[in-house]
Amino acid sequence: MDIALGLACGLIAATIFFFTIAARAGGVSRAAWGLNLAARAKADPAFAAKVDALTGDAPAAAPSTAKAKPSGEPLRLLTLLQGEARLLDFLLEDISAYQDDQVGQAVRDIHRKAQATLKQHLELEPVIASAEGHVVSVQAGFDPSAIRVLGNVTGQPPYSGELQHAGWRVRELKLAPLPAGQDPFILQPAEVQVA
Repeated sequence: MDIALGLACGLIAATIFFFTIAARAGGVSRAAWGLNLAARAKADPAFAAKVDALTGDAPAAAPSTAKAKPSGEPLRLLTLLQGEARLLDFLLEDISAYQDDQVGQAVRDIHRKAQATLKQHLELEPVIASAEGHVVSVQAGFDPSAIRVLGNVTGQPPYSGELQHAGWRVRELKLAPLPAGQDPFILQPAEVQVA
């Protein structure tokens, strides 16, 4: 009798549970559909992730504590200037112990090689095509990244003043892409001579 009573209670509990689920799902067919989705999600993690994303139940991504590494792209020309003219070696060396004529000779060589590198990889032009010292006019709507107005600046443009520096603009950049896998933050690799 106890087994029969246990089976009856279990059957009643299962029926109540089934009808509760069906009522909550909106019908028996909807409940069966939901159970089918649950079974598929359990077997297929990619499908489960899509269902979670649709229902808003996706687990929250852990906040990233690592800083994003900035682009090394701006360093490419510096890498070329180091490779061709040893510009970094010169700028970072303490030259106070050298005589002026020694520094002058080094600068001449670095200047020649750096200039050749710039001409090879950049096509440059002045921002204002006028000789320094000439009076020029800066019209309204000028680009403040291209022209810096200095001195007693009052009122609105146009401004008239002496050209202190013509500025530089890159008309064309001729840099080959970095080889795949090369670290753009290495300006010059260490060199080890093996005997």
